[in-house]
Amino acid sequence: MTYQEALDFLYSQLPIFQRIGKAAMKADLSNTIALAKALSNPERSFKSIHIAGTNGKGSTAHMYASVLQEAGYKVGLYTSPHLKDFRERIRVNGELMDSDFLVPFVERTKQLMLDVQPSFFEITVIMAFEYFRMQQVDVAVIETGLGGRLDSTNIVDSVLSVITSIALDHEDILGHGIENIAREKAGIIKSDTPVVLGKLSPEAFSVMQARAEELGAPLVLSHAFSEAKFEDGVLSLIDLDSNEQYSIESELGGNSLVKNVPVVIRGVRSLKEKGFQVSKEQLVQGINRVVTNTGLKGRWQTLRESPEVICDIGHNEEAVSELMQRLARIGKKVHIVWGMAADKSVDSVFQLLLKDARYYFCAAQIPRALSVDGLKTIADKYGLRGGKYASVSDAYAAALDEARENDVVFVGGSTFVVAEIKDL
Repeated sequence: MTYQEALDFLYSQLPIFQRIGKAAMKADLSNTIALAKALSNPERSFKSIHIAGTNGKGSTAHMYASVLQEAGYKVGLYTSPHLKDFRERIRVNGELMDSDFLVPFVERTKQLMLDVQPSFFEITVIMAFEYFRMQQVDVAVIETGLGGRLDSTNIVDSVLSVITSIALDHEDILGHGIENIAREKAGIIKSDTPVVLGKLSPEAFSVMQARAEELGAPLVLSHAFSEAKFEDGVLSLIDLDSNEQYSIESELGGNSLVKNVPVVIRGVRSLKEKGFQVSKEQLVQGINRVVTNTGLKGRWQTLRESPEVICDIGHNEEAVSELMQRLARIGKKVHIVWGMAADKSVDSVFQLLLKDARYYFCAAQIPRALSVDGLKTIADKYGLRGGKYASVSDAYAAALDEARENDVVFVGGSTFVVAEIKDL
């Protein structure tokens, strides 16, 4: 079996949420537990930091991993989905999973997979845990896929839980309304284990507080900071508890830093109380070097200049609202390559899109993608100007062709639209 044959087996045999949506989901953890047991529970061989949240959990996971790398730890990082290379999901100290690991893993577990019939996500979670065990990592940073309570990653016994944000997304799976979504994400809170909370609405916070009290999990609040200021590429903030000042010049920018850096700072403090050794300098350097250290992509990422091309995978109402505000502040003519999944709150998102931008509507090559005709119909309803294109690459090429040197081209609306950009 070759590497590509092993990968093809995973894609062809196992249902994938990113491609087909809700039909790929399993309603409990039984498959993951069965897989872990068959492999002698690899998740028990390392310490874990478990991260959930509607927005920000991916970039926050990368920041935690980067900080711990700077502090000298061997760090596993599991995130999803990938953009270009399957191995992006599983990293150790920023390095992609060794391709030589995949073939023997699939050969060894093929019959197990046929017996258990796991989803693609379930098997990749166990693959990550087995790889981290083989690599003898000191700690693994684990990002949930969706929700928390029934997410396949939720078999870890974490030393720290992190919940970055709660917003409306995946309501067909997690339940309608903030409180129901919060209950699902609160499912990662563990007994006597600190849980770091990002800035939450009162409704979401009350759910988290009740669950933490029930389990005796110390609440670690990240909002006890001065208002963060992001100017000229520098994030400045003060921890009001310790009066420590922080000046962050990260490879990430904007709202990802403003919202999530306090979550990382407070979480690292909790880790230090558990015996982790991390200096302030290592903390700041880890946040600053997150892209270099961990290979993070797709978060307000500049792909080229003249015209400037930016991509971002944000796709729900909260994320899109922030992205549009940021694009508007640039003060240049904006060309937007845009596609969405059909199971999103498309109307709600379209109401947030910039009215004076030029749009290039396209559909990613996944069954869940909303058709270009569907996109254009909704765009017309909200007075958005633009055309339909047969593919993401065609839409991107048209945007580059029409944009002038001082314009901005933005690519977004879906992780899978961004993933198809050749410049990524």
